[in-house]
Amino acid sequence: MSRIAIMAAMPEELQALLDCMPDEHRVRHAGREFWLGHLVGQDVVVVLSRIGKVAAATTAALLVERFAAREIVFTGVAGGLAEGVAVGDVVVGRQFLQHDFDASPIFPRHEIPYYGRSTFDADDRVASRLARAAHEVLQAAAEHLGAPAVQAYRLAGRRCHEGLIVSGDRFVSTTAESAALRAELPQALAVEMEGAAVAQVCHDLGVPFGVIRTISDRADDAAHVDFPAFLRDVASRFSAAVVSRYLSAV
Repeated sequence: MSRIAIMAAMPEELQALLDCMPDEHRVRHAGREFWLGHLVGQDVVVVLSRIGKVAAATTAALLVERFAAREIVFTGVAGGLAEGVAVGDVVVGRQFLQHDFDASPIFPRHEIPYYGRSTFDADDRVASRLARAAHEVLQAAAEHLGAPAVQAYRLAGRRCHEGLIVSGDRFVSTTAESAALRAELPQALAVEMEGAAVAQVCHDLGVPFGVIRTISDRADDAAHVDFPAFLRDVASRFSAAVVSRYLSAV
């Protein structure tokens, strides 16, 4: 049986999804817990990818090879990079790049050896459906998050952006680091730690793939402020709402 796979990097995001599943059951494999069941009537497998590119790539490969995932959606948080990408906004990935990959001088910086490219694309159909779901949830933010959360985190009027997400195996949390990334990769909308690795796996295996990220901070010196509260009150609940709406349109 083929399934739609949902990946999250943090336990809080995973739990928000499991809370929406009426019949999940756990399968342990390769040191991970995969939850099989239904979400909005769709056959799904939900899994904690863990943090970082290697862990996420391993999980993605297992989803396809062991659990017959026919498409993969990654949901979670990210740091905003581009001007105008604010806390509480959403970014849907269209392209993905490893900002910390450097095999120069043998290959150009960021280029993945023997692929002849530095970026991998999301599936257009998956990304478009995710963007549509995000727009709909943002328009009804108070309904999904509650009016107090919308007011406390100043979420009124938040936007959905689509474009380049960059990934690396370090948590970007200083103004100097984020400024350097913006200078080197001016088209990057957001930075996180998994998406580009999963995109490469899905490219290799021919599996449609998409990413939606809630912006939790601006990847600067204030990146750590109130992160647990934002994850609990906003990001995890928003992820569950967007994924549910996405699946309802499949």
